[in-house]
Amino acid sequence: MVLQHPDAVRAARAIPVDQIDFTDDRVWRRELDRWELFRTLREERPVGFQRETKLDRFPDGPGYWGLVRYDDVRAVSRDHETFCNAQGYLIPDLPGEIGEFFGSMLQMDSPRHTRMRLIVNRSFTPRHVARIENYVDEKASSIVDRVLTLGEFDFVDEIAAALPLEIICEMMGIPLSAWPAVQRCTNVVMGATDSEYASSFDDLLNAALELSAIAEEIANERLANPLDDLTSALMHAEVDGHRLTAAEYASFFILLVVAGNETTRNAATHAFWQLALDPSQRALWSSDIDRYTAGAVEEIVRGSSPVQHFRRTATRDTEISGQPIKKGDKVVLWFGAANRDPAVFADPDRFDIERTPNDHLGFGAGGPHFCLGANLARRELRAIYTQILTRLGGLEVTGEPDYLHSAFVDGIKHLPCRVR
Repeated sequence: MVLQHPDAVRAARAIPVDQIDFTDDRVWRRELDRWELFRTLREERPVGFQRETKLDRFPDGPGYWGLVRYDDVRAVSRDHETFCNAQGYLIPDLPGEIGEFFGSMLQMDSPRHTRMRLIVNRSFTPRHVARIENYVDEKASSIVDRVLTLGEFDFVDEIAAALPLEIICEMMGIPLSAWPAVQRCTNVVMGATDSEYASSFDDLLNAALELSAIAEEIANERLANPLDDLTSALMHAEVDGHRLTAAEYASFFILLVVAGNETTRNAATHAFWQLALDPSQRALWSSDIDRYTAGAVEEIVRGSSPVQHFRRTATRDTEISGQPIKKGDKVVLWFGAANRDPAVFADPDRFDIERTPNDHLGFGAGGPHFCLGANLARRELRAIYTQILTRLGGLEVTGEPDYLHSAFVDGIKHLPCRVR
C-alpha cells in the first residue's frame, strides 16, 4: 500500500498533459503527485519534451525529451552508440571538467569508460569481495546492537545512513576521523537543492572539493605505501599500461561514496516506511526470512528507485517510439516512472515482496553503465533487514517521513522511530 494525499492526486489528475512541467517545484515538494503525472505522460505522451530548470550561474538549457515507459528507458540505456554519456549524465549542461569531477565514469564513453571500469573490476579480487561480504554482516549486527539501547531515534541517521557509509569508508581505508566529514559532504552533494544541506552552488562545490582532498591524500599515501584495502588495489591496478591518477581516484571516490551511501540509505528507508504502511508485508517477510529476502530486496529497489533519472545525448538523428530525435538532443530516462509501468508490473504502486518477475531498472537498464555497486547494495539491504526482522521486531515508525527536496534523488532525510 502506498499512501497518497488525495488532494495531491486530484490536483495531478486535473493537470492536462500539455501543462505538465517538471520545473514546477510543487512536484518535488510533493504538493503534486509525480506518479500521477508520470501516469498521464505514459498514457498520452510517453516521449514528451520538457523545459529545464533554471540554475544559477548556468545558461538556460535547451530542454529534453523525457522517457517514462519501461521499454523506451531500457532500449535507450542499452544503445550506448546512439545515446552517449560523455556530453552529460545530468539534465543541465555542466562544463566537461566539472561533469567528470562529479560523475567520474558516469560521464564517460568507451574506450575511456571501458578502461576505467576494467581497472575497478580488477581491484575487486575474490579476497576483497569475501572480506566485504563478511564486514557487511558484522556491521549490520553492530548497528542493531547500538540502536537497541536508544529507545527513540532517527531511522535514517542510526541505521539506513550508518550502514553504507561505514562499509564504504572501511573498504576504502578512510580513517575514522574523516567519516563525519564524508557523511556531511555526501549529504550536500546529493541534497544540493534542499535547504537543510545547501544554500548555494558554492556549498556543493566546497563539499566536493573537501571529498576530493580526503581522497587524494589517501590515494597518494596508498600509492607509496599500499595496504590491504580497496584504495591500494585501485591505485596499483593497471589496464593497457594505464593506472589511475590521484585525481581520477578522487573523482571515482566521490561517485562511490555519494552513490553508494545515499542510494542504499534511501532504498532502506523507503522500505521501512512501506513496511510500516503495510504491516502484512512485514509479517509475511518475517515469517520466512530466507524465502522472501531476495525478492523483497528487488522490490525495495524497484519501489524506491532512489536515483530518479539519468540523461543521455543523441549522437545522430534517430527516433524513440515514433518520436523524431535530432543529433544533440537530450534524452532523460525516468527510472522511477519506468519501474511503475503497468505494462510490465501488475499493480505497480503496490509494495509486494512476492512480485515475480521483477525485472526492474533500479540499477539501470543494462548496458555499459549498469550500476557498479548493485551487488554491494543488495548485500547491504539483505544484511540490515535480516537484522531488523530477527532482532528488532518491536521497531516501529512514530511519525511521517521528511522527504528530500530533489528532482534527482527520491530521498528521505528523516524517519522517526522507536524500539518498543
